[in-house]
Amino acid sequence: MPIAVDIDVMLAKRKMSVGELADRVGITPANLAVLKNGRAKAVRFTTLAALCEALDCQPGDLLRWETDGHAGR
Repeated sequence: MPIAVDIDVMLAKRKMSVGELADRVGITPANLAVLKNGRAKAVRFTTLAALCEALDCQPGDLLRWETDGHAGR
């Protein structure tokens, strides 16, 4: 998928665990892992807003467009 999810990068920058973020956002750790690992087909704006609030970041810090499917650029 050409959209890469960088939640793990923000978690590391904020020194926060997946479980702590899931609690703050109000979703299950399993659903957060699906999003974090790039397996989600969609994300609600309310969830994205909650992630941004919990991580004190912008949506662009969590999501990025990649051409030709090259992850990790």
